[in-house]
Amino acid sequence: MNPTLALLDARCSTRSYAPTPITDAEKAAVLHSAMRAPTAGNMMMYSIIDVADQALKDRLAVTCDDQPFIARAPWVLVFVADMQKWIDLFRYSHVEDVAVAEHRLTPGLGDLMMACSDALIAAQNAVIAAESLGIGSCYIGDVLEQAEIHSELLQLPPHTMPIALLCFGRPATSRPPAPRYEDNVVHENAYRRMTPVELAAFSEGLVAQGTSRRFPPGIANIGQLYYKRKHAIEFMADMNRSVAWWLDRWCSTQEEE
Repeated sequence: MNPTLALLDARCSTRSYAPTPITDAEKAAVLHSAMRAPTAGNMMMYSIIDVADQALKDRLAVTCDDQPFIARAPWVLVFVADMQKWIDLFRYSHVEDVAVAEHRLTPGLGDLMMACSDALIAAQNAVIAAESLGIGSCYIGDVLEQAEIHSELLQLPPHTMPIALLCFGRPATSRPPAPRYEDNVVHENAYRRMTPVELAAFSEGLVAQGTSRRFPPGIANIGQLYYKRKHAIEFMADMNRSVAWWLDRWCSTQEEE
């Protein structure tokens, strides 16, 4: 164990914030750390939106699945997968004059996956940098939902996608980190599906790590609980619908000025 490993081990999501403000110097350090993250081809295929307007934070607290603590967070950042800036640069640079096998200016799904990776790696760098300064954080994946609304709220052009919203603030209270079930996560050389015996151990392990054995009516086991609460739930239906909308727009040949 060293200080970095201890920091990673103790980190947990923060949704309740102390009144102590985050300084400009701390924000600059966190953003610098984010931009020091590994990036495909050194292209940094992401942008970061600093949500400073309280009215916008209030609105996002509603549109991101009604989570009021977003509005109370001292600092809110949205990490955006972004190929628009590169498409704009390519056009500005008259890339049609370059000899290549095939010209393309519409990004594809491969570009999106690389941009999402860049954005999420940068976001996690920001999380750990903030943690080292005593600033907690919480990821909000719901910014992917309600795509039409969020694209307008954040004024996002076609070849962008908001991949994560992050709330930052000093924790108002301390709490232990949530446990993680680590068995059957690491595979050697190739993926291997769990056997029925291993699935039973997986189920029991999830219960043992903190979920009560007393399930609500109509729920017999932990698999059914996660299915009802996390998988077959209304917000995931809109998440899937919205992601399809983002994908269609990302690959569209139509441009907005």
